[in-house]
Amino acid sequence: MRIAVTGATGLIGSALVRSLRADGHEVVRFVRREPVGADEARWDPARGYVDPAGLAGCGAVVHLAGAGVGDHRWTAAYKREIRDSRVLGTAALANALAALDEPPAVLVSGSAVGYYGDTGDRPVDEGAPAGHGFLPSVCVEWEAAAAAAQEAGIRTAFARTGLVVAREGGAWGRMFPLFRAGLGGRLGNGRQYWSYISLRDEVAALRHIIDTPRLSGPVNLTAPEPLTNRQVTEAMARVLHRPALLPVPAVALRVALGEFAEDVLGSQRARPARLLESGFVFRDPGIEQALRAALSST
Repeated sequence: MRIAVTGATGLIGSALVRSLRADGHEVVRFVRREPVGADEARWDPARGYVDPAGLAGCGAVVHLAGAGVGDHRWTAAYKREIRDSRVLGTAALANALAALDEPPAVLVSGSAVGYYGDTGDRPVDEGAPAGHGFLPSVCVEWEAAAAAAQEAGIRTAFARTGLVVAREGGAWGRMFPLFRAGLGGRLGNGRQYWSYISLRDEVAALRHIIDTPRLSGPVNLTAPEPLTNRQVTEAMARVLHRPALLPVPAVALRVALGEFAEDVLGSQRARPARLLESGFVFRDPGIEQALRAALSST
């Protein structure tokens, strides 16, 4: 199959591209600069431009582009970048797909379990409503921006991804060095739930959505059972054979991270009901399996 991918240089996108190409698929990576090879196509999401030639003949499109939520302190300007990079990019891509004479069968559009907001101890699945706050509002707009693709009859799925366990980037890319140095510990009181997924399960789940015609709408990409931050911290200590004795007080997180700290300290107990119902089998259903998979990756 010919498959287009945005966000192809990110943590998830680069792993997905490698996996698809290893199985013989043709991948077109959408880039914001001038293309330098036949496997690249140009897009400018802020201006609504997507090169239609890059989409021609594609059976599927996976849209993962967006500014990193934890990459910078949340100033008003950066919050606008987080929102615009997702909403404008999704709208541009959906409009371009809807305009094709022969659109792809499926669009898998990125989203996040941040959609649910702080759920406390309450487990939620894809039927739960949106939460309150900045990230839930972004997720709502992000998903709504794909309306043109849906209206054109393209099967559209929203991959609501949790925290991806990987040593190359994301939250865990920052945590592994700290724990290896013996500086790891729970965040705040440690009772907040984390909905996590290993990188290889994330990639496999995205491919499962592409290959499963009955999957559309929201699909949670998380391990079967979320764990508390304290449980995750204890697992990190066991796997890395390091102590985890230095908890980070909530007040320190708020000083260091500003508004984003409230989401770090918040609790999201999201379960992947639709993935499980569709027959997806996790390779790393437990946190220690996910951590060992990350450490063994090359």
